[in-house]
Amino acid sequence: MESNGKHVSLDRQQVNYQTGPIIWGEPGTDGQHSFYQLIHQGTKLIPCDLIGFCKPLSEFTDHHDLLMANLFAQAEALAFGKTAEELKAEGSPDFQTPFRVCEGNRPTNVILAEKLTPRAVGSLVALYEHSVFTQGAIWDIDSFDQWGVELGKVLATRIIPELQSSAEPKLKHDTSTNTLIGRYRSLRG
Repeated sequence: MESNGKHVSLDRQQVNYQTGPIIWGEPGTDGQHSFYQLIHQGTKLIPCDLIGFCKPLSEFTDHHDLLMANLFAQAEALAFGKTAEELKAEGSPDFQTPFRVCEGNRPTNVILAEKLTPRAVGSLVALYEHSVFTQGAIWDIDSFDQWGVELGKVLATRIIPELQSSAEPKLKHDTSTNTLIGRYRSLRG
């Protein structure tokens, strides 16, 4: 995600298209109440990858089956949703039906690996690294520079001494950053 966030193409031209997805996730069913709602019924189409492992790492195989059932169910719900007609046929009250409609047709990949192993994790990392490179080539951007990240690091090296000094140094940042540093120093003790 951070590698492809660029606003200038390789030929130094301003781009007028999105140059990277926003990537986040949660293990198990934790994501259901934090971002799945946005994916199911939000106004922005958000492609997602659901990653599951067929063999559990713990002896709680019933729990693993519940997690995998939720993974498959989320994929099915994202693909097919539920229409107003289907909801009404199930007895949904008219006043509630519009809020319960899920359009479906949300782009989703389900990736199933045999077991969560270092090799499986490495394969997933390689898959996403290749995806980032391919996106960069298509979007005509450099996936391997990170000048925005570099700017943050340079600014952090200027702030570190201001946080670690026993004397109160004169802060030379914008008002917001100066206030945050001052608040941090006063609460740090």
